[in-house]
Amino acid sequence: MNNELLFEIGTEEIPAVFLPKTIVDMEEIIQKLLVEKRIVFEGIKCLATPRRLVLHIKDLARKQDDQTLEKIGPAKKSAFDENGKPTKAALGFARSVGIETHELEIIVTDKGEYAGARKKIAGKPTEELLPDILKNFLMSIPFKKSMRWGSCDLRFARPIHWLLALYGGVIIPLQIDNISNGNKSYGHRFLSPAPFSVSGFDDYLAKTKKNFVIADPKEREKIILAEAQKAAKQAEGKLFYTAELLETVTFLVEYPVIIRGKFHDNFLKIPKDVIITTMISHQKYFPVVNNQGELLPCFIAVSNTKPRDENIVIQGNERVLHARLADAQFFFEEDKKTPLENRVESLKKVVFHTLLGTSYEKVMRFRKLAAKIAQTIKPEAKSDVERAALLAKADLETLMVGEFSELQGIIGREYALLSGEKPLIANAIYEHYLPIVAGGELPQSDEGAIVGIADKMDSIVGFFGVGLAPTGTADPYALRRQAIGIINIILSKHYALSLDYLFDESFRLFKNAFQRPSTEIKQEVLRFFAGRLENLFISQGYDYDTVDAVLAAGFSDLVACEKKIKALHDFRKNPDFEPISTAFKRVDNILRGFGEPRLNTKLFLMDTEKNLFSAFKKVSGKVETKIKGSDYFGALTELATLRTPVDNFFDHVMVMDKDKEIQFNRLSLLKEISAMFHKIADFSKIVTAG
Repeated sequence: MNNELLFEIGTEEIPAVFLPKTIVDMEEIIQKLLVEKRIVFEGIKCLATPRRLVLHIKDLARKQDDQTLEKIGPAKKSAFDENGKPTKAALGFARSVGIETHELEIIVTDKGEYAGARKKIAGKPTEELLPDILKNFLMSIPFKKSMRWGSCDLRFARPIHWLLALYGGVIIPLQIDNISNGNKSYGHRFLSPAPFSVSGFDDYLAKTKKNFVIADPKEREKIILAEAQKAAKQAEGKLFYTAELLETVTFLVEYPVIIRGKFHDNFLKIPKDVIITTMISHQKYFPVVNNQGELLPCFIAVSNTKPRDENIVIQGNERVLHARLADAQFFFEEDKKTPLENRVESLKKVVFHTLLGTSYEKVMRFRKLAAKIAQTIKPEAKSDVERAALLAKADLETLMVGEFSELQGIIGREYALLSGEKPLIANAIYEHYLPIVAGGELPQSDEGAIVGIADKMDSIVGFFGVGLAPTGTADPYALRRQAIGIINIILSKHYALSLDYLFDESFRLFKNAFQRPSTEIKQEVLRFFAGRLENLFISQGYDYDTVDAVLAAGFSDLVACEKKIKALHDFRKNPDFEPISTAFKRVDNILRGFGEPRLNTKLFLMDTEKNLFSAFKKVSGKVETKIKGSDYFGALTELATLRTPVDNFFDHVMVMDKDKEIQFNRLSLLKEISAMFHKIADFSKIVTAG
């Protein structure tokens, strides 16, 4: 405890959605600040409840590490004469850094020997630095939305009511705006609101728990899950939950109390997904299911306080859920009166975007695009794809989606089945929205995947076409997610679909909607996809330069692109990789600005250039065969056999010959060889030792 830091920021209730990211941000911020200040620590732990953010640092060093500052002065030959005496240059430098000339040192650098000065600065005590560190820490925590309150200039997620900061059990003198620090914390707002003194982290955890606050979110989550599962079992069912719901309720409460309620089984006539969405999205309740996955007429709720009369709390929650389900039941019964197909015409009244027309126009565009895609990769599915695309957005005009927007696609699938559509088409209506979140579920059917790709591509081309591309972190139309969705669907399905084809077909369907040429928009869209691909492949563990080299050689065929990256990644273990990469970086440098090759074998004068051409011709056919068979590792292995003839060529041939015809011919030979390499990757992007 002697060297531990405890810092608590007590606030009004912070929205649950802020807190998971805030915990991550807190750890990153404090770690960066401590590294910058050269203060060693053993471990960092950040906790959060709706009313407090907590930082604990284990074994925080009592002082900064000492620092040695080095300053380079004039070159040695300028600083000292032939007798070793300091020159005016040395005297001036020594004076500028505040030392005597005899304290100058000779410092060896990559550029040679220099006169220099080294000064050791002793580290300051940590307790002197902590007030500024903690103030910077608090003010650096980012939130989606911040606010000011009272006369404070400080901005924070919610008003701050107290600060607790202890280092080694001693209060750190700290004031931020008009908020002073101390050693006191507060318990649960209703169950134990009085302040209590804290001496250290273990004492803090024990006393907060005694005062009805479970500060550690992992402990709260564990309690919630165990108690909720127990309550579901008592109802002769199993708990239905998602990771997102569990995380949300964990950060909604400081002291979780589980209650179980019920609803009338008449509501079970409503589609299951509607009830689940109502419970999870709107009420943050856990549904309960039987062993077959069917809903039971009960729910589990998490309260933030111990009720005096549990029955009153249960009845209150039941009334709220009953009202929501009654609305849903009414919407469902009303919606059923109109077949889904009859709602398509109503989309003419729904504006997709003022610059891109109505939802009906969008549907007509991506329906045609989906049909084109189906014709390319699965012709027998074309009619089902067109039907699914036509109905894909029809549920936007239902009462259910008007009230529960999360049900887009889900309720469309239900209404399609009720309208007599084929299950395959109904499922494609749901699947075309997938993935809904990053890393989320992908369409399983080809029909859903094709309609999804068409819809997403229509949005991307449309918004880029009218100049509404994402900027910085702003992406109001979720185009990044849609691009990643297209990429992941194509890769997971191994579709032979090029991005060039998708763009061209989509752009054509917009007719004269854009004021800019297609080439300009296409370049922006493909650059946008390249950024998403780069992030995706690097996140999978591939080296940045491997990814960059393959993308630079072309990435329109996403499946081939992925295979090339894997092949190049594996090929880098080959001992020939480094020298052949270095050689072709040299080739690309020489060819910079060179136009189209015109090779004339009669102009070869030396055996080494003849040998290189012979080796190239021998290898090129094998490489082409390997590439056609998607054996990119095999193609790279064949290309590696050119290492020796390429090295010999550069050792014995003057490429830039005085005879311009000979020079052009040699450059043409290198250009053809380089073009063969570029079918897999741009080796100039590879980072090598040479």
